[in-house]
Amino acid sequence: MSRYVVRFMKDVLGEYGRQSEVCQGTLEIEASDEGEATEQAKRKFCKDQALHHWSLHADRIHVKAADFPS
Repeated sequence: MSRYVVRFMKDVLGEYGRQSEVCQGTLEIEASDEGEATEQAKRKFCKDQALHHWSLHADRIHVKAADFPS
């Protein structure tokens, strides 16, 4: 199993109408691959945020393998 950092990102209008990217939540997930990590993170994000679907609070998901120094 590998560890992944999954971030739920949303585009919002900031100051002066400029678009900004905001992180709505970050989870560390242990999974066999990125796809499984994404699905686990979606379920956990929905449960934690009391949502029916993750896209109600985020526009996209970024998945990255966790880097741990040796």
